Amino acid sequence: MKITDISELKEKAKEIRKGIIEEVYSASSGHPGGSLSIADILTVLYFNQMNVNEKDPKWEDRDRLVLSKGHASPALYSTLANRGFFPIEELKTFRSLKGRLQGHPDMKNIPGVDMTTGSLGQGLSAANGMAIAGKLDNKNYRVYCILGDGEIEEGQVWEAAMTSSKYKLDNLCVIVDNNNLQIDGEVSNVMSPYPIDKKFQEFGFKIICIDGHNIQEIIDAFDVAKNIKGQPVCIIAKTIKGKGISYMENQVGWHGKAPNEEQYNEAVEELGGAK
Repeated sequence: MKITDISELKEKAKEIRKGIIEEVYSASSGHPGGSLSIADILTVLYFNQMNVNEKDPKWEDRDRLVLSKGHASPALYSTLANRGFFPIEELKTFRSLKGRLQGHPDMKNIPGVDMTTGSLGQGLSAANGMAIAGKLDNKNYRVYCILGDGEIEEGQVWEAAMTSSKYKLDNLCVIVDNNNLQIDGEVSNVMSPYPIDKKFQEFGFKIICIDGHNIQEIIDAFDVAKNIKGQPVCIIAKTIKGKGISYMENQVGWHGKAPNEEQYNEAVEELGGAK
């Protein structure tokens, strides 16, 4: 499945955002802000770029995604459901005791999840391992790793970045969700990682900076990344936390809380009503 029509991809992103809101509202908990900020990126990955098979989630030649910022699982689950890995209706079981959609991605029980994540800072290390394995096995798959800009305050990220560069992992693409907000406030004030582009560049990455909500820019960036040889790529995506829901946008308070019924209805209306 490869969708090339931009308007169709925008509609997919809207459906993914609806799923995110449905999940956190149903669970009365979760992380909507940072999930909404990566919805467009995940849309492009799963509906335009990645070679995956929803009927065979463990297909060994598939492209892989590591959602290192695992608390944004609502975005990944909604994307996987819309891609057909499991029923969309199951999103309503998010974080329920009887459901399998845990608060953080679980590769053992959820079809389409390539890596269990949640302990921030560790995802790039896992992605490195997948990319190195691909090289050793002469596989053509690509590995994508989504990092939060607050997450890159973790030291392990930079140890992993050195590894990516040392082994010239040109089958690896890192995406930094640069919405500049983390649970304690603005990233630039909490523990500034800026300039993010210069840091990753010094660690041996090819840098691509984009608007993380511009579908065409996202597609173009991934297309360019595929043709970079001899070094890993880091796409720095400037995003808006809570993107798509007016009262959530750029509001740090929506990092980790669920909307009430009135807020839920307002969000659904903004996204075009019930599916």
